Amino acid sequence: MNVPQGTERFRLVVLSAGTSDPSSTRLLADRTADRVTALAGQRGHQVTVSFVELREIAADVSTALVSQLVTPKLRQAITALGEADGVIVAAPVYQAGPSGLFTSFFNVLDNDLLIGKPVVLAATAGTVRHALVADDHMRPLFAYLRTLTAPTSLFAAPEDWSDPALNQRIDRAARELVLLMESGFARRIKDESWSSYQHEFGSAGGTETDIDLDTDLMRLATGGSARLCPRAGILATSRDDADLAR
Repeated sequence: MNVPQGTERFRLVVLSAGTSDPSSTRLLADRTADRVTALAGQRGHQVTVSFVELREIAADVSTALVSQLVTPKLRQAITALGEADGVIVAAPVYQAGPSGLFTSFFNVLDNDLLIGKPVVLAATAGTVRHALVADDHMRPLFAYLRTLTAPTSLFAAPEDWSDPALNQRIDRAARELVLLMESGFARRIKDESWSSYQHEFGSAGGTETDIDLDTDLMRLATGGSARLCPRAGILATSRDDADLAR
C-alpha cells in the first residue's frame, strides 16, 4: 500500500439527525467515523472528530428558519462545518425521505459553506424499502450545496446491523472520504477558483464581505441603469447613460 509522505491533521465533523438516545442513526455515523480515523491513521494522518447532534439544536434551527436569527449554538455548528476537512451526515428516514429536522438544518445554511467539501451520506430506517433515500433524496441536496459526495452512500435497516456487508460498505465509504480529504480539493478550490463562484454577501459562514459594485443590480440600486441604449447599442450604466438611452 502506497502511503503519502507527511502527516496531515484532518478535522472531521459527524452530523447526526437521530432523535433518540441511543440512536441507530448516530451509531451508523460513529462506526463510519471510527473507520475513517483508523484508515487515516494507517496512512500517517491524524483526525480530530467533532459531533453535531441536531436534536440538541432543533429549536435553534426552527428559529433560524422563521426569523433568520442564528443563535450561538447554531453558529457553533455552522462554524464546525465550515472548518471541516470532511463531513459525515446521517439522517433517519421518515415518510420516504430524510427527516424534516435534517433538511431544515441544511436549508438554514448558505450555499457557499460546503463548496468542495468531501461528504459521506448515511441513512437509517425501519425497513429496507427506504434503501435508496441517501442517493435519491440526500445526494441531490448536497449536489446543490456543491459538495463532493463520496461515491458510496450508507444505509442501515434493522436486519443490516448483523450483516457483514454493512461493514464492507462502511469501510469503502470511509476509505473514499480519506482519499478525498487527502486530495485537499476544497482547499484548492478556495485558493485557486473561489472568485469564479457567485457569492452572496455574508455567505461562507460570514466570510464573504466583499461587494462587487460593478454589476447591473448594484448600478440599478445606486440610481443607474443597465438598459441597452437602442441608438448606441451599449449598456446604459449611469444616470447620464440612462438619459442617453431615453
